[in-house]
Amino acid sequence: MNTYMVEKYRHLNRGARKGQILFVGSSLMEHFPINEILVNRGLDLAIYNRGISGYTIPELLESMNEQIFDLDPSVIFINIGTNDISRPEETKEDLYRDYKEVLQQIKEKLPLTKVYMMAYYPVNPALAKEIQAWPEAAEAARLRKERLPGANDVVKKLAAEFCYEYIDVNEGLYDDAGELKRELSTDGIHMWPEAYELIFDNMKDYLSKTVEK
Repeated sequence: MNTYMVEKYRHLNRGARKGQILFVGSSLMEHFPINEILVNRGLDLAIYNRGISGYTIPELLESMNEQIFDLDPSVIFINIGTNDISRPEETKEDLYRDYKEVLQQIKEKLPLTKVYMMAYYPVNPALAKEIQAWPEAAEAARLRKERLPGANDVVKKLAAEFCYEYIDVNEGLYDDAGELKRELSTDGIHMWPEAYELIFDNMKDYLSKTVEK
């Protein structure tokens, strides 16, 4: 558990505006430069980012207040679980059980909140092997690529069960082999800001719905 980030968010949440849009997840959400994108495009939206690098779903469950509930969001975009499926021992049943607990808590405490459950991003195992950003990076990328279809099926199933919306905002990230484009990735798993610009473009319709509401 990243106690520093959890404590940081606890302090930030004291001054946060309630009822706004929330981005929550692990590093792939924490690295999303959402406020810079909004400023650069002249968009007047309040979006709080509460991603924490390296986080698994059980770790999110330990910090639901700091990452979600303290903000009382009206809309949540959630992308969590890529670190879970990078572990050899993780099963689809584990992912389903843990993710379901997150959603059950959200449904209970925030029954009126709109939740968008995001498809997992693609990876580039060859680049991960070249860069070796951390010792297990190549194996993590290999496992993610192998497990992404099944993991996305789990997310789709849970979205249907909880009447939330599953969204795939990955258009433009793929190369001809169906992997994350090398030029968009820092290490085969994480992404440069240009990738998030594409993702944001794909999210605009969903963000527009939140404004209209």
